Amino acid sequence: MNTSHPKDPLHGITLETMLTQLVEHYGWEEMGWHIRIRCLTFNPSIKSSLTFLRRTPWARAKVEELYLRYLAEKSSEKPDEPSAE
Repeated sequence: MNTSHPKDPLHGITLETMLTQLVEHYGWEEMGWHIRIRCLTFNPSIKSSLTFLRRTPWARAKVEELYLRYLAEKSSEKPDEPSAE
């Protein structure tokens, strides 16, 4: 029996990778605006945010949701003109 399952876009992506890419794209301030949690708004760092997000499933779910929106936004962007080398 051949059953196909939709691929999970988060499969193989670590929380640290997600957080790092989101910070690079949005910055801490905008991330804190999108996700209103203290670890992103008050003296944020990757280390402290990871500690909180690993212990708090609802907060991690919000970060994963923002990451999925980021991936959708990234994939819908038009590629730049090819460079002439």
